[in-house]
Amino acid sequence: MLMIKDHWLTLARRVPSTHYNERPEGVTPRLLVIHNISLPPGEFGGPYIDQLFTGALCAEEHPYFAQIAALRVAAHCLIRRDGEIVQYVSFDKRAWHAGQSSYNGIENCNDFSIGIELEGTDELPYTAEQYRALTAITQSLIETYALEEENITGHCDIAPGRKTDPGPSFDWDYFHSLIASH
Repeated sequence: MLMIKDHWLTLARRVPSTHYNERPEGVTPRLLVIHNISLPPGEFGGPYIDQLFTGALCAEEHPYFAQIAALRVAAHCLIRRDGEIVQYVSFDKRAWHAGQSSYNGIENCNDFSIGIELEGTDELPYTAEQYRALTAITQSLIETYALEEENITGHCDIAPGRKTDPGPSFDWDYFHSLIASH
């Protein structure tokens, strides 16, 4: 069973990132932001997401990497296509995943959110394993941080016009039905 202990998932592979800072005093996570990522774009597997989130991506590995290698970004977690969960930043810290963003009129979503990346693209369906893993993480976040289901959103919703993920391929109705059935 997936649990959170000391702000880390018990069954996740840990790849600690330095791309975080402290949350504002007294702020706890109350928003879950769902993203997608694939590196290079449209390709799955490989070490590149871990490298990007830990500041070790080599700009010469792929033409696309030249434009992103210097970014200092990281989500709290990544869910790979096979359902493997990787955690980069503890949930009590402010991971740098949302960028310029606003939720219900409150700016700087990184201050009060948890970011979870799904390995994928806006157009390709996500896997059943990814939905199962995302549901398990979400249930743990609800139990640990009293996260409310209505405070789960996509990157596209907090940064409209700038971001499109998790895209139309993410089945929100299915995901919410999985949460409700647990």
